[in-house]
Amino acid sequence: MTGVIDPGHAPDARLGVDSAYAWARLTAALLLSTIGGVGMWSVVVVLPSVQAEFAAARSDASLPYTLTMIGYGLGGLLMGRLSDRFGILPPVIAGTVALAAGYACAGLSAHLWQFTLAQGLLIGVGSSATFAPLLADTSLWFARRRGIAVAIFASGNYLAGTVWPPLVQHYIDSAGWRQTYFGIALFCTATVLPLAAAVLRRRSPRDAPTVPKATLSQPATSSVGAAPASPLSIGLSPGALQALLILAGLSCCIAMSMPQVHIVAYCGDLGYGAARGAQMLSLMLGFGIVSRLASGWIVDHIGGVRTLLLGSGLQMFALALFLGFDGLVSLYVISALFGLFQGGIVPSYAIIVREYFPAREAGARVGAVFMATLFGMALGGWMSGAVFDLTGSYDAAFVNGLLWNLVNVAIAAWLLRQGRPRLVAAT
Repeated sequence: MTGVIDPGHAPDARLGVDSAYAWARLTAALLLSTIGGVGMWSVVVVLPSVQAEFAAARSDASLPYTLTMIGYGLGGLLMGRLSDRFGILPPVIAGTVALAAGYACAGLSAHLWQFTLAQGLLIGVGSSATFAPLLADTSLWFARRRGIAVAIFASGNYLAGTVWPPLVQHYIDSAGWRQTYFGIALFCTATVLPLAAAVLRRRSPRDAPTVPKATLSQPATSSVGAAPASPLSIGLSPGALQALLILAGLSCCIAMSMPQVHIVAYCGDLGYGAARGAQMLSLMLGFGIVSRLASGWIVDHIGGVRTLLLGSGLQMFALALFLGFDGLVSLYVISALFGLFQGGIVPSYAIIVREYFPAREAGARVGAVFMATLFGMALGGWMSGAVFDLTGSYDAAFVNGLLWNLVNVAIAAWLLRQGRPRLVAAT
């Protein structure tokens, strides 16, 4: 049975909440997420090689990424349900088997459609087991420091994006993309399965106490009996506000996907080489880790909507810089700025949901918005390739990203104009 924890009452040591074991488990989960996160980023690096081998258009070569992100989003729901029923270990094992099988099948593919299916149905779904289910599992092992624990773990997929692209590009250059994919399959099997079996066997304390609302999205001075404002207080029904947040998540990630998915190919087109692009992607996501951790501090001071507006506005600024500068040094700097600006956007949606909706609805509503962000990444990755094919240049693709980014800024500005949600008495 859950309830608000008494600040003066120590967490139940028998459950391991906030214990040394919980922190060790968090460390292992972060490592698992970093390894399993290869499924999101290897396809970005291999895009030019796959396009060349299969003699495909840029839009067609972008489809594997699109299907990977769709599989990642749908797989998160499936693996989450498995985790709720059987604990975290079975879905992590099943996901790792699917991930390894996906890399093996992709490495053996004779046609682009086979590669695309392996990416989406196996790699995307398999990789998802090391993020959303482990994120939920992590939140159950912490009470007093749940926020920072979740923020640390949520940085895992960006840490994967920092580590994997240069490694994958190195082995593509030295051994070819097929051998690299076989190597990834073996590495994931040899590392994830033993680590998960050793650390994740213990079932999570599902009756762990919840964090006081004051430590999440509400001011520290709020009373325990306070609840978020209703969407009706800003003139929207709950369904309408949910739809608006879904559109916001979709649009911001269509814009976000342009540099993240195509920076390697873009650098190749400019004559700098794919290795430079992989380094820029790594730099981008490395600064994204800093941004993601810092956003937790920022949102506690200015709220979810303001954090979304700040991050989205700065992301739009960085996208515009890509249009004005294409020198090698400039691209490194802009990539770092883009990562620093955009890392806190997606986590801010979880806080916005907590500000406007009851806590009992947070899981489903946050899940719906996060699904929209993944679909935005998938759609944006393909859309940028299609625009490139139509125009022969990435300039129009950057403009397309700016327009979608403007939609997100407009939504955040409108929500802010309606007024910060006011705490009302819980009923």
